[in-house]
Amino acid sequence: MDLGVEKVEFDEMLARADFISLHTPLTDATRGIINAGAIEKMKTGVRIVNCARGGLVVEADLKAGLDSGKIAGAALDVFAKEPATENALFGHPAMVVTPHLGASTTEAQEKVAQQVAEQMADYLLTGAVANALNMPSVSAEEAARLKPYMRLSEQLGSFAGQATQSAIKEVTISYEGVCGELNCKPLTAVVLQGLLSPLMHGVNMVNAPAIAKQRNINIREVRSDKAGAYQSLISINVVTENQSRSIRGTVFNEEPRVVQIKDIPIDAKLGPNMLYITNRDKPGLVGALGAILGDAGINIATFHLGRAEEGGAAIALIEIDGTPPAEVLADLNNLENIIQTIPMRF
Repeated sequence: MDLGVEKVEFDEMLARADFISLHTPLTDATRGIINAGAIEKMKTGVRIVNCARGGLVVEADLKAGLDSGKIAGAALDVFAKEPATENALFGHPAMVVTPHLGASTTEAQEKVAQQVAEQMADYLLTGAVANALNMPSVSAEEAARLKPYMRLSEQLGSFAGQATQSAIKEVTISYEGVCGELNCKPLTAVVLQGLLSPLMHGVNMVNAPAIAKQRNINIREVRSDKAGAYQSLISINVVTENQSRSIRGTVFNEEPRVVQIKDIPIDAKLGPNMLYITNRDKPGLVGALGAILGDAGINIATFHLGRAEEGGAAIALIEIDGTPPAEVLADLNNLENIIQTIPMRF
């Protein structure tokens, strides 16, 4: 009732309405929705307008209602058979009919072209997305606030996708703190794009949700405006056929940072070329690892370590200059305490 509109069931609407205007798509549920049975429930003297889709109205029943006086008048610009060169309703004194070409006039085409240009300019200048059919709408204000989190979401999703070795069954994406107050639908779309892109070609933020649905991947989105250790935190948990993998990240000074992988704390900024290493926390590993990269002429840009506990499970995120050859990866994986080495690109 906030808009001054009362929502009622269909049969009650038929009994109460003086004017009935149709604004629905044509589906199996709506086909022939205005028929003899519906007309019988209407007030005498009702007027009907259909500018939505032909087929919503059973035209023979409408004509019978007009002929009997049950329906005082009707206006149509859509018909069951189009183009409508002949129709029993044509020429009826209580009918107004127009061709279904409102969007094809010169004026309409000019306005549509102007609107498209304005919306493209808004997107290019501010990141705002309006009236999109296949992606979430984003205002200019939202776009500015979402920008750093979009990059973080893409990196976290890409990391999870590149680290995943088996079919994905479920993905849970959690937004906490400041980012939990934002329009999270674009963020989820970007996470899915990053997650699925390493696994298949042609994935983008527009089609990623649909691809996930087609592959029977269950997507859960959790939001909370309460902040914990971080002002904002995005968490991704991926369940595959044989394992569960998690990664968390936040934004520091508008830059994305990884703060936890598989429940192991770490503080890392992802560069273009990364090595993700899982290992046992044992002495001498860092030196041996550095020696292999040094002997191969591969420069280390940044080096980040994390461990669950002393001597237990550990991880390393190493930014390197360039793509490591296969033989270097084999040498790293042959080190005694390295469990797995995965090269990644961002």
